[in-house]
Amino acid sequence: MKTFNSLLAVAMLLLSTLVPPIALAQNTRVLTADKHNEYGLVYSLPITSVRFDIKARHTTFKAGPFFQYAKKYIGTDKVIKENSEKWEILSVTATPVGMADPDNQYLMQLKPGALTYLCVANDGMLLAINKEVDAPQPSMTEGNTIEQEAIDPKEYLQYVNEDFLASQSSAKQAQMLSESLMEVRDSKISLTRGTAETMPSDGRQLELMLNSLSHQEAAMTAAFIGTTEVESVTRSFTFTPDEEGKSTLFRLSDFAGFVDSDDYSGEPVYINVKVTAKGELPVDSKGEEKKFPKDGVAYVIPGTANISLTCGGRTLWQGDVECSQFGTVFGLQPSIFSDRKARSFATFNPATGALMQIGELNDGE
Repeated sequence: MKTFNSLLAVAMLLLSTLVPPIALAQNTRVLTADKHNEYGLVYSLPITSVRFDIKARHTTFKAGPFFQYAKKYIGTDKVIKENSEKWEILSVTATPVGMADPDNQYLMQLKPGALTYLCVANDGMLLAINKEVDAPQPSMTEGNTIEQEAIDPKEYLQYVNEDFLASQSSAKQAQMLSESLMEVRDSKISLTRGTAETMPSDGRQLELMLNSLSHQEAAMTAAFIGTTEVESVTRSFTFTPDEEGKSTLFRLSDFAGFVDSDDYSGEPVYINVKVTAKGELPVDSKGEEKKFPKDGVAYVIPGTANISLTCGGRTLWQGDVECSQFGTVFGLQPSIFSDRKARSFATFNPATGALMQIGELNDGE
């Protein structure tokens, strides 16, 4: 069996896609052989990629307008003194995925009346023989989630009086704001102790009043110590290893977050690939490599690569990944799939093209 790159193969591929499908599985096609495609079915083996789902934390720090008076009026110097942003990677998830390799295309030639059919992905990648399976569904993981919402840095202005607004002195404004802050805190204490001049009529009203006072307190305090907003951001990157070595997958900027690998505003996140095992052909009882069966159904015996992501000397993720491109191609005897008395089925790993399962069909299948 040779890789089929001639015009005839292309024509047969087009013909096979025109064959009416039977009972389609999700995102797959079932190819059957008949005179329209000259009883030949064209399929592709996969090339392996790795999808990395990167979760990062984006923290935005904003200084309050009166941070320089925090020690004097609220008793702390743990304040944000200038606006800044910070990005840090929290976790990495790696998922091997496969897609049809146009340079690894094969023809399965059948005889008229054969019951054999192929289940392929929409791109023609072989998934199963004589069995319908679902193509793997990529999960949509990208998105942003606010973990800690920042208080509006100007919200404190809702709780000040006309004298504060008329003052041209930041020191005087800080003093008046701290006095308002103390009044709010005193009101909270009075309510919780039950000593307020006007107590709420029930527990629900008390809860609402305390929540309102707590929000006012937070807004006024933020004018001294600053505000912090935290969000989690997830982005996906797909990498197809083709050789050993080190390259930049993407960069992480303190201002723009995830940026392209050639954007030097960010710190590089490197991907390192080291092939640890090459796929090898099976051997017979004498230890000699088996030969590809005549008209065999091709599948992949994958190799393995150790892949790691690093940033600033820190390893973010590392693992062994089976890859079709570091493997070798072998074949199954085609007759086992067309034997009417004992017809077999086979399923293949959609990420690597490796043989996953082979067995005899039950009656009625």
